[in-house]
Amino acid sequence: MSSPFLEVKDLKKYYPVKEFMKPDRFVKALDGVSFELAKNETLAIVGESGCGKSTLAKALMQLEIPTAGEISLGGQVLPQQVAPEFRQKVQMIFQDPYASLNPRKKVRDLIAEPLVINTNLSAQEREEKVLSMMEKVGLRPELADRYPHMFSGGQRQRVGIARALILQPELIICDEPVSALDISIQAQVLNQLVELQDEMNLSYIFISHDLSVVRHIAHRVMVMYLGKVVEIGTREQIFENPQHPYTKALLDSTPGLRTLAGGERPKTLQGELPSPLNPPAGCSFHKRCYATKDHCKNSAPVLENKQGRSVACFEARD
Repeated sequence: MSSPFLEVKDLKKYYPVKEFMKPDRFVKALDGVSFELAKNETLAIVGESGCGKSTLAKALMQLEIPTAGEISLGGQVLPQQVAPEFRQKVQMIFQDPYASLNPRKKVRDLIAEPLVINTNLSAQEREEKVLSMMEKVGLRPELADRYPHMFSGGQRQRVGIARALILQPELIICDEPVSALDISIQAQVLNQLVELQDEMNLSYIFISHDLSVVRHIAHRVMVMYLGKVVEIGTREQIFENPQHPYTKALLDSTPGLRTLAGGERPKTLQGELPSPLNPPAGCSFHKRCYATKDHCKNSAPVLENKQGRSVACFEARD
């Protein structure tokens, strides 16, 4: 079996919270996250706000230095300090195409900017690459002299995709890339991402709260809760036979995403998300779980292989 392209081992990111005359406490944004990603694969990361999705993306982009743990890309461990050679291999597509593009720059300059910073190409060579990439993402080259406000939301996101791909990276972090777009445009952008993945042999980390979008694009799905991974499996395993109560509740929050067994009722989340400054003892989900038992309040489950996927729950079936 070939080694994974991206490997994350026991990644932690703690933020200290200082209070006058009190010992420091920590927000555990990431608390022992481990996973692997293969070449040309899409791993979707889902969970409520505050589960650690964005912090994980920042750590992979080297915008945040982890408190502990290890990130390996292409068999090489990323150093703690920012490494430009790794930064070129990992790029991000941002959530809001209205906010992520400088309104004072023409599209050709926005797409070319990574080339200006990271390469020694001539102006003519950069221009050729920019126009070629515009065609690749579905933008006519004659639009290169326009400014972002002259484009629709879908076109702006295609500009963002072109900018992310211009350095020919190997890993793309997609941070809610279609959530700011109209429903009619979302499918076009998602299909474009799939085509580009096959054409350029890209790996995607796809962060989203929209499970119907995840079902369309992901090969595997990782579910996070309060900085921990609670379930990882293939798209089919997660959507057709989820094992963790939190995964079931997330799916049932969008009708039609999960087929219920005879007599089974949709699962719902109880109460509010606990404070990451003071998470519950034992299983961090037990106060909101419909299946909690006494031992869940005292012992924290770990990720174990059950029914061909990894799940952290005492009640999951073997």
